[in-house]
Amino acid sequence: MNKVFLVVFFLFSFGNLSAQDLGYDTAYIEKSVDKLIFRTYVSRKFTDLRFNDPSIRFEPNSTLNLGVGFTYQKFTLNLGVPVSFLNLNTQENWPRFFDLQSHAYPQNWVLDLFGQFYKGYIVHDYPRSEEQLLRKDLQVLKLGVSANYLFNGDKLSLKAAFHQSEIQKKSAFSPMLGFEVYRAKVSGDSLLIPEESSPRGNFSRADFFHLGPSVGLAGTLVFGKGFFLSGSASGNAGLGFSKADQDSDSREIGINTGVFLRGFVGYNGEKFSINGNYVFKNLNLNEVNSISQELNTGNYRINLVYKFSPGPKFNRTYSKFNPLQIIQRMFD
Repeated sequence: MNKVFLVVFFLFSFGNLSAQDLGYDTAYIEKSVDKLIFRTYVSRKFTDLRFNDPSIRFEPNSTLNLGVGFTYQKFTLNLGVPVSFLNLNTQENWPRFFDLQSHAYPQNWVLDLFGQFYKGYIVHDYPRSEEQLLRKDLQVLKLGVSANYLFNGDKLSLKAAFHQSEIQKKSAFSPMLGFEVYRAKVSGDSLLIPEESSPRGNFSRADFFHLGPSVGLAGTLVFGKGFFLSGSASGNAGLGFSKADQDSDSREIGINTGVFLRGFVGYNGEKFSINGNYVFKNLNLNEVNSISQELNTGNYRINLVYKFSPGPKFNRTYSKFNPLQIIQRMFD
């Protein structure tokens, strides 16, 4: 039930914001509201859990997905599924995971929502063994919101780089300022770190909460005709809380930092686009029993895009069933 609520919340929150149409500088941005943007893509999402001392990395058994999607009349939908020929080395018969990441770029805003439920991890960098260790019992929950305001959003379009529903005509840059909030939970059936490798402490389950401001810079370089290189980098410093259940309750408070990076590169023209993008969020969690840990969330994708203008009949029919307009009518 919680996962269904998250899906509805994500669609309503980001869809409603994306539907807003503010003024923009036509010398920098060309919009393609009347075009249907059809895409096929390969992508992978993940959330790693890392301990810094000792250095151990827990990697999820996530997969490469093959997907299709479209953007039309300010609504975007992408559907991807794992395919066997792209995932020859994944572990079989493992617990399922659910990873809902939504990255939206309405004008003047950079918005991210995370709803991630992972179970089953592969242990890398284990200091006393060269073999991979399997932890089917290890679970990671991460919920979060990141919102940053783009001060030059009338000239800079990250939507052009991510959704290809707009075209960045000239290079532009913008500072951004925002706020981030995260809740995370890590748990296992036994101690997460092998006892011989953790002389300072250990735990089998812990809860984390983090909130604080962020500041950064975003920009796009346009070169040639249609070729672009876009990116953003922001840093976050926030108040962190942690609670562990190992022998006795352990509550700690601290200041923790993190970074949020994005990169987009490719060609975005009037009819075709080919591009790659990578979104990466590093979240340093509060210490637990003198142990420092972090969650690293990523989403990378390669897109092949075709754009065309549907006929008037399709426009009229789609307008009646546009999910954004239906949601808006429900709340008007």
